[in-house]
Amino acid sequence: MSKKILLEHAHIEGIRFYETYRKNGGYRSVEKALKMSPDDIVEEVKKSGLRGRGGAGFPTGMKWSFLAKPEGVPRHLVCNADESEPGTFKDRYLMEFLPHLLIEGLIVSSFALGSNATYIYIRGEYAWIPDILEQAIAEAKANGWLGKNILGTGFDCEIYVQRGAGAYICGEETALIESLEGKRGNPRIKPPFPAIQGLWMRPTVVNNVETLAAVVPIINMGGDEYAKIGVGKSTGTKLLSVCGNVNKPGVYEIDMTISVEEFIYSDAYCGGIPNRKKLKACIPGGSSVPILPANLLLKTAKGENRMMNYESLADGGFATGSMMGSGGFIVLDETQCIVRHTMSLARFYNHESCGQCSPCREGTGWMYKILKNIEYGHGKMSDIDLLWDVQRKIEGNTICPLGDAAAWPVAAAIRHFRDEFEWHINNPVEAQTRNYGLAHYADPIHVPTV
Repeated sequence: MSKKILLEHAHIEGIRFYETYRKNGGYRSVEKALKMSPDDIVEEVKKSGLRGRGGAGFPTGMKWSFLAKPEGVPRHLVCNADESEPGTFKDRYLMEFLPHLLIEGLIVSSFALGSNATYIYIRGEYAWIPDILEQAIAEAKANGWLGKNILGTGFDCEIYVQRGAGAYICGEETALIESLEGKRGNPRIKPPFPAIQGLWMRPTVVNNVETLAAVVPIINMGGDEYAKIGVGKSTGTKLLSVCGNVNKPGVYEIDMTISVEEFIYSDAYCGGIPNRKKLKACIPGGSSVPILPANLLLKTAKGENRMMNYESLADGGFATGSMMGSGGFIVLDETQCIVRHTMSLARFYNHESCGQCSPCREGTGWMYKILKNIEYGHGKMSDIDLLWDVQRKIEGNTICPLGDAAAWPVAAAIRHFRDEFEWHINNPVEAQTRNYGLAHYADPIHVPTV
């Protein structure tokens, strides 16, 4: 069983409230950090090897070091709590059950970055969590951890909670900033990057909930000690949201030294697949990362055990690998239909596209229509190649990564499960019966020639 760092005290009754959290070592990192210089805190985060836990996995300390510090210009830290990736819910768990851990991480990070006004941007669907966060902020302020002259150090910090309106696109940091400013959540063209001109055109760092919570143990134990946990460039622990065909769905904390097979089948984690069914595939990092069939999920292309870390999951590139992503671990057993799942994802990304870039605005709709035709018995063999061509023209041709997020699942599904697409086209009635219990045909949808 992996060592727990972030979830160490999650089982303690009342840990959501200040008194219990403080009795169990809460806010020690703030006491320690305020005796350090901001540059020293950034250096500890660099030593830790902490990578962003929101999807891209970019080194956090390096991102912090990019922050511009012009004379007399305020700087901001923004917590990205817009956890909208299908299959991902570990940030929700932290905010709901350990809100003071996030607040503590925000205070330390704000001091390191020189942010006196820090914001938590939370997705609109998490309707009950802002009240939990507001209560934790009020408790922290009442006990001297927020406000003016914190612990007599001269450092001032306020934390504000801003609710989003429920848009996936606002998980992209520049779209989040636009929304936070009261505008439509469209991604910005970069450069300039937020570290130079972010919130209200001021230098801004955006990190997600898990990343900022991880700053607490890094300061408490030191960056070098934190880096000893895990393996290679996958240091520290990682929270995973597990759902799908497993006996024990939920949020797990791992140290990234275990294999995918152990994670799925061990009683300490997912507990195997219900009814002793076979593993068919898995999406290891949230809906936007490539799906992997069982043979490549358990073994790399080199025949080695696939490990639960950034490097091993990506081994071989998208041809034979995937990504750790946001940690949304979705397991599919042998009864699941890949075409149906891919269609569902394509429908989601088509709905969530902001429409700013024509490849994404038009292409996501085309992919959904083609997949719907195949799924509902109106597909042609040429549709598979058309689908491949459409996703290829979306990837890398949009302002933000939503286009890539929409294209990768489609590409991976065709790459690894082309035979299933062909079976749907050759056996439309059987496909419908398998998926819906009866022969069920929707009207065919016209798809423009690309």
